[in-house]
Amino acid sequence: MRQYEASARTKEEAIELGLQELGVSIGDVDVLVVEEGSKGLFGLFGSRPVKVRLTVKDSEEDPLSDLLDEGSVKKPEKKSEKKPEKKPEKKQEKPAEKPEEKKAEEKKPAPKKEAEKKSEKKPAPAPKKEAEEPAEESEEKPEIRTLEKPEVTMIPAEQLDAESPAGVAKAFLGELTHLMGVDVTIDMGTDAEGNVYGFMQGDTLGILIGRRGETLDALQYLTSLKVNRGREGYTRVTLDTENYRAKREDTLIRLANRMANRALRTGRKVSLEPMNPYERRIIHFALQQNEGVTTHSEGDEPNRHVVITTKK
Repeated sequence: MRQYEASARTKEEAIELGLQELGVSIGDVDVLVVEEGSKGLFGLFGSRPVKVRLTVKDSEEDPLSDLLDEGSVKKPEKKSEKKPEKKPEKKQEKPAEKPEEKKAEEKKPAPKKEAEKKSEKKPAPAPKKEAEEPAEESEEKPEIRTLEKPEVTMIPAEQLDAESPAGVAKAFLGELTHLMGVDVTIDMGTDAEGNVYGFMQGDTLGILIGRRGETLDALQYLTSLKVNRGREGYTRVTLDTENYRAKREDTLIRLANRMANRALRTGRKVSLEPMNPYERRIIHFALQQNEGVTTHSEGDEPNRHVVITTKK
């Protein structure tokens, strides 16, 4: 049984976030409100999100097929039990031939019936298992493909220059999180090209993440403007908290493969929900080597989304 707990400002947003993470629709889950949220002061400070628990319902196709298979196997067993009970007449007509003739007759048909039953029962489940196993393996193979991540060198706090891009980003993030009422620790790092990476720890309620990472993306955008203001060239800024980026990437890769399998089964194109350019790039990259489907983006920002179509 698969479950997922999601939190957001409203119940509807929490449910939508949970459905996205599980990759299912509202009809496939049971919804339970774990914690009722509160708006707090002016709807900003001291607010608590709504927390819901989504439980994926068990599918009804497998148990029905199992019952049909069991019913088809049980019928010949009941007939075989009734046959030996209908032999009282033979014992009364030929009492003298019981020890010699009946033993020889009973021994011969028994192995034949058992051999026939075993030969009928064994081939039925065997092809089902063999057909199911490669299907599962084929779905899991493309999920290994992930985006290449640069090597980030962490900068100790005592060695961080306040005038450097990383120092400016840390000071700016410290002010923003303080005004938001979130107590976090901020670690900074850079890659080989000088791009800045900020990691915030302590946001257990996901306030800095927001609905589908919208708050985190907004903080990243504002920090990038602050860092690049008045500087020559451009320094890319990437922010993360509670390992959200890696979890979101894994969720999007699994979603991409599930929707690709749906497109192959139905033969119809599948449209995903609107995503930002970074998340759309993850979907395109995950299905780039899939020989059965192609991907492209449609629509205008902020409603631009990925469409998966089968190859003719």
